Amino acid sequence: MSAFATNPALRRYWHAVAGPDALLAGPLAVRLLGEQLVVWRAPDGRLAAAVDRCPHREAPLSAGAVVQLGLQCPYHGWTYDADGCCVLVPSAGPGAAVPPRAVLRRVEAVERYGLVWLCLDEPVAPIPEIAEDTDRSFRRINQPVERWAASATRLVDNFLDTAHFPFVHLGSFGGAGDPEVARVEMEPLGDFYGYQYEVVAGNTLGAGASGQQGATVERRMSTGYCLPFLVRSTIEYATGLRHTLLLSSAPVDDDSTWFTFVVWRNDDFSVPGDEVTRLDRLIGAEDKRMLEQVPGPLPLDATTLVNVQADRASVDWKRRFKDLMDEH
Repeated sequence: MSAFATNPALRRYWHAVAGPDALLAGPLAVRLLGEQLVVWRAPDGRLAAAVDRCPHREAPLSAGAVVQLGLQCPYHGWTYDADGCCVLVPSAGPGAAVPPRAVLRRVEAVERYGLVWLCLDEPVAPIPEIAEDTDRSFRRINQPVERWAASATRLVDNFLDTAHFPFVHLGSFGGAGDPEVARVEMEPLGDFYGYQYEVVAGNTLGAGASGQQGATVERRMSTGYCLPFLVRSTIEYATGLRHTLLLSSAPVDDDSTWFTFVVWRNDDFSVPGDEVTRLDRLIGAEDKRMLEQVPGPLPLDATTLVNVQADRASVDWKRRFKDLMDEH
């Protein structure tokens, strides 16, 4: 059974679903793990999220507005504060008591790394640490959150894999790559678990991406995962330039995903952010084109897929992910 999105275990982890700018126009409707949610910025600046349903007549609160007192339902104007408590029932008149059951089912919401993260139940693990985020020699460059028509399990499997580089990424960096994959050793990488390796990459975009002008560049890399769906890749060049990516996949449901990536880079900040991430965006578009051709979630059993040694990181993640699912 490959279905996973409604497994209760996933409700206790953080998932990035939007950038803060998505809340500027008012409440935001977000589907996560098969559940319809609303996210909003309260008048006092606090981030808030809840099930997208007014307890009065079940209208979608995401179709409402943020007013002086809080989140206003578009149907009858019932208004809720950042804690999900109803503070106004217009039809009842001034000073009338609010029904005690007029409370929203709240969802944990925080802002970190330039992203809005949600956790549907009590969190069992924090958002992993990215040391570069507090290092002043690095700058952070965020990207929009996109909806991909591919399963989050497929995305993680792909991001942990290097064997597809010379085939999927011919238009970006993979043309200079060796299709043979060296054996990797899995190890702890801070809050992530993965492997380190070296790769010769095509320097398609030149200095904007690598800081170097040659046709190819040598990159020392690491790739690791943090359950359930986060992947971090680091790229180091001989010049000392370091490029760190956090790849975030949040399941809309079993078959579609909110995807974004965040870049940290220790350059001199002179290259515009869009130029720095142009190669990453091209690589992402190549992955998206491939993954949206592969239907359904990744099979989690031990026999459906055929694996070789190059798949070691993905197999390791899949085993641990399946254990997490089986606990519930």
